[in-house]
Amino acid sequence: MKAGTSESLHLALIRGINVGRAKRVAMADLKRIVERLGYTDVRTLLNSGNVLFRGPSAKDAAERIERGMARLGVAARVVVLSAAELATIVKQNSLAATGRDPTRLMVAIPIDADPASGGGLAPLRGLGEEDWHPDAFALGKKAAYFWCPQGMLESRLANAIVRVHGGSLTVRNWATITKLHALVRGPA
Repeated sequence: MKAGTSESLHLALIRGINVGRAKRVAMADLKRIVERLGYTDVRTLLNSGNVLFRGPSAKDAAERIERGMARLGVAARVVVLSAAELATIVKQNSLAATGRDPTRLMVAIPIDADPASGGGLAPLRGLGEEDWHPDAFALGKKAAYFWCPQGMLESRLANAIVRVHGGSLTVRNWATITKLHALVRGPA
């Protein structure tokens, strides 16, 4: 962060872009969109809609980025997290210590975190009461975690999460979340 400014580091997760052939967006274009919105130090990670940026507030960043994506002809929902929120998501993953394949351990983050509007994690609470073997499920304050050893397409649990919560979650695997967390924390 630049000395004398009150800009904070934020992370935007764009839902559903570059999955298969649908909603293709070049990361250079995504970076340009975020820069044109006035955010600084914009960086993308991987090709799945992960954007780090600095700005004074993330209050309306998600809506602004969604509008920018629409100008590209791509309708996509966005969730913006602070560095502290991402750290909480990493810390609360009770499934992380199992030493399992990080590409099969998924993190679902609600796009609409307001429980009053049906968002947040409340709709997923009942899933924790069921046996999903060989899958596993855990719920934190900011995210849901699920282990899919046979992959997302073969997972009864992943299908149940989609059925219960629909399109109001964005999902990243644990490998991506830990890479994002390392970028947010910066060099040790």
